[in-house]
Amino acid sequence: MGNLFIASLIDGLLIGFVYGIAAMGLSLIWGVMNVINLAHAPIMALAMFGVYLLFVSLNLNPYIALILIALIGLIGGVIIYYIAIHRVLSAPPLSTLLATYAVNMIMIGLGTAAFSTTPRNVNFTLGSIGSGDLTVQGTRLVAAIVATVVTGALYFFLYRTRPGKNIRAVANNRAAAELMGIPSSRVLALSFGLGTLLAAVAGGLIATFFPFTILAGNAYQLKSFVIVVLGGLGNPIGSLLGGLILGVMEGVIPIFMPNSWVPVLEFILFVIILLVRPTGLFGAKK
Repeated sequence: MGNLFIASLIDGLLIGFVYGIAAMGLSLIWGVMNVINLAHAPIMALAMFGVYLLFVSLNLNPYIALILIALIGLIGGVIIYYIAIHRVLSAPPLSTLLATYAVNMIMIGLGTAAFSTTPRNVNFTLGSIGSGDLTVQGTRLVAAIVATVVTGALYFFLYRTRPGKNIRAVANNRAAAELMGIPSSRVLALSFGLGTLLAAVAGGLIATFFPFTILAGNAYQLKSFVIVVLGGLGNPIGSLLGGLILGVMEGVIPIFMPNSWVPVLEFILFVIILLVRPTGLFGAKK
């Protein structure tokens, strides 16, 4: 029982890193432009298919494929911003919500037409580490390392580069940033692109250890909302910590009760946090 608990805890933590960067994308977009991106789910799902197709068709290593998918996610996010978000950004919040929902439905419709809803799987393994109950899948360990590197790169970008500082300035006060000569429209487009890049990376990593369909992103989008509330709205680093908490819950809870209870307890925690500490466990953006 002890070994099983430790193994489940480690497994949950490793998956939690991936959940964290998925939520970081959602949190970054909200923190900079106060937009709830409902297109997060199909972006993750299409990234899964992107890694799958590059792996199957070109025999490309999934982690090399992930780099290409991340770049496509960045460019795609900028395009989505200019087509669907830019013109309604100053409209009532419901307008941006409906805009991203429309993008969601279009992408899912096109994805379903192209790939159907048949489950796919990236048949790739890196073996495992350990023995008996204490084993760690290599793909999950690498995914956690990639997620950590991406988080570090995002932190460096936001706090050590001029474009990153521009993003933070626009997030704090868009009008003041424009008076200082910062091109807010381009900064917002970059922010949305970075948010979709993070979603694409998370989707690509998830594809290396879970089967998926074009609808698979919906579950991870819901988890991302829970994590964003746990970590604090607009707090990307808090989202990573929130992802670890959710991952631990998913790893440990099935030891003591049926797996069907996991989402129930996750959303009970979601409601409790909203009621008791609406700024999140690690604080919302300032």
